[in-house]
Amino acid sequence: MALGQIRKALSGYYYVYDGQELIQCRGRGVFRNRGESPLVGDIVEYTLEIEGSDGTIQKIMERQNELVRPPIANIDQGILVFSVKEPDFNSILLDRFLVVLESFHVHPIICLTKMDLLAANEQEELNSYIQDYESMGYTVLQTYKDEEELVERLQPILKGKTSVLAGQSGVGKSTLLNTLIPSLNLKTGIISQSLGRGKHTTRHVELIEVCDGLLADTPGFSSFDFDTIDKEELGSCFPEMAQLADNCKFRGCLHLKEPKCAVKEAVATGDIRAYRYKHYEQFIQEIIDRKPRY
Repeated sequence: MALGQIRKALSGYYYVYDGQELIQCRGRGVFRNRGESPLVGDIVEYTLEIEGSDGTIQKIMERQNELVRPPIANIDQGILVFSVKEPDFNSILLDRFLVVLESFHVHPIICLTKMDLLAANEQEELNSYIQDYESMGYTVLQTYKDEEELVERLQPILKGKTSVLAGQSGVGKSTLLNTLIPSLNLKTGIISQSLGRGKHTTRHVELIEVCDGLLADTPGFSSFDFDTIDKEELGSCFPEMAQLADNCKFRGCLHLKEPKCAVKEAVATGDIRAYRYKHYEQFIQEIIDRKPRY
């Protein structure tokens, strides 16, 4: 059997890269019987009965990680594309995305688009957010329309990595990909003036070679769910809270009503931003209220 990586999934077919070309494959029926599904990014074993015919995926190798939405595996880093205008910057949505990537041990990178649309007073407020996230250890890229140096700035970030490109609809994901790979000529969405959000313009997940790495474009979506995160795990997905958790009086502290909680003390002193803690409270309540799965 040959070994390859699924680079694209479309209409029931998986396109496996063997190091030279893409081989169109189907998955074995046994995957469906087991409730398994090959994902873009999977390393797989496949067979090819006749040269030039479709292949059959026989085995999915062990995954480093996997995301549900978008459905993709073995990701090194997630580039979260957020516009600062049209639609406006949304810190709670960004924190949602960050938490889910942290839970899957995918390194997040924040990419802010449409910086050129900001007024001077709006720039000052956004700078405060940028400084906050950088102090938490996140890389924050600020991008502008028709920026000539963008590819040069992104190259060291993308090199040698498998990256997922994700974010709200209409924030400029396809525009960013068109800048990196002009030959793609991906359709870009039009912002709905009434709803303030873009139309979904990307229809499938595909890994594309760019800047000596692999980059996944993904269908537009507006949120990540916390279906796979337990309330005890949530604090570890906020880096500034995870650093202080060992200083809490009680092991397994949820940082809510427990006495001598190092996280709550840091919120009171301003060492942890109030809006981050507020988002934490909202997320943990959402997890607590989640209906049990059977």
